[in-house]
Amino acid sequence: MAHFKSQASEGEKGKSFSLRILEREQGKRLDQFLTGTELNLSRSQVKKLIEKEIILLNGKPTKPSARVRTGDQVSGTLPSPRPLSLEPEPLPLTILHEDPSIVVVDKPPGMVVHPAPGNPSGTLVNALIYHCKDLAKINGVSRPGIAHRLDKETSGVMVVAKNEEAYHQLTKQFKNRTVEKVYLALARGKFRQEEGWIDWAIGRHPSERKRMSTRTRRGRPAVTRWRVIERFDGLTLLEIFPKTGRTHQIRVHLSAMGHPLLGDPLYGKKRGSQDPVLKECSRRLNRQALHAYRLGFVHPRTGEGVEFISPIPQDMKEVLEWLRSRITNNSQ
Repeated sequence: MAHFKSQASEGEKGKSFSLRILEREQGKRLDQFLTGTELNLSRSQVKKLIEKEIILLNGKPTKPSARVRTGDQVSGTLPSPRPLSLEPEPLPLTILHEDPSIVVVDKPPGMVVHPAPGNPSGTLVNALIYHCKDLAKINGVSRPGIAHRLDKETSGVMVVAKNEEAYHQLTKQFKNRTVEKVYLALARGKFRQEEGWIDWAIGRHPSERKRMSTRTRRGRPAVTRWRVIERFDGLTLLEIFPKTGRTHQIRVHLSAMGHPLLGDPLYGKKRGSQDPVLKECSRRLNRQALHAYRLGFVHPRTGEGVEFISPIPQDMKEVLEWLRSRITNNSQ
């Protein structure tokens, strides 16, 4: 999403920016305008930066509540983020495969992949650098060896590079879309067809910075294939084949179809939330029903095709068994 003209540069002091207000932004509060831009700032961050006179309106200090006008210039230099200290932690890891080039793990739900503000420790990376002593030298400080990632509450298979060559080979494959990714998902509602494609561009939500959306002025191409595996009362088990790797892609695409993931707090719709079956499934799962089931790629050292599978996690398995038991009981 880019509804403004901007110039940005990186320097020792941080990121400098200059935004020009367009006609459609006329009358917005300055803090509201800034939280909708690609600066990715929260309302509280914007407020502090304006009050500290780091963000200026037409070259002068102002208030967060100031109303912007067409042609106004908003500028400033954002402070460089404080570097994260990355500490090895002896956290439990389920390793599906390991060799001198890669380690393939089964990420549990609830684990963040790499440290970030609000999650400085307890991440998959903290566990990996404890397990792989030289991992911290690959791909910078905060994301060593990480060629792709899964959302915090998404479980399943991930591959991590153990040396620079493997990292570059893997990132190239993800960029070229040659990696086969297969997910299992429990989506709300009944699908009329057995399979289909979703080809809707995805970009930052126009007003909510934590969300992605198909309703965006400047989205990036995103393609997802889906197939029905099993049908239940109010829920459908799907096999998902994302062909691109946009942020929250599966969650956004299914929600845009009117079939949000069971238990998705960000993209799930409140409508139907009082349904007793959905309530019970959400209670049993207590997270979004998305699992990275299979990952296939070319091994960065041997050049051979490899494939790794993460079994359905216990929480999703119990929900599916409960749904199947209802069908059995109702048929008797």
